[in-house]
Amino acid sequence: MNKNKEIVKSYYENLWNKKDKSYIDKLFHDDILFRGTLDVETHGKKEFEEYFDMILHALPNLYHGVELMIAENNLVSARAIYNGTHLGKLFDIEATNKRIRYNGASFFRIENDKIKEIWVLGDLNSLYKQLSK
Repeated sequence: MNKNKEIVKSYYENLWNKKDKSYIDKLFHDDILFRGTLDVETHGKKEFEEYFDMILHALPNLYHGVELMIAENNLVSARAIYNGTHLGKLFDIEATNKRIRYNGASFFRIENDKIKEIWVLGDLNSLYKQLSK
């Protein structure tokens, strides 16, 4: 498998799905630029970690199921389905205890074997509908 794909695979499997925050240092460039599916932008590892903690507070069992991954040069894109249970405040919506599932697409730029940039689009319309039913 392509080295950059392996880095992105580790991002999903170890950081998000295993909730192992040590992978922030292992995988990310110090100046990581991140734009998340919830329309939140972070710069640097510390801000990303705060975002990560906020998401896991709201969706502690969040799972990223990667369906497709494509790599070319230093770019990797992935299509994923996000699954979890809404157990904490998200978008000013208190916990609903509902199981959510929505689609997303992520675009990664790798620099010197570290993730330098992540830009994520998520189907927020579907997420809002599920949280408001």
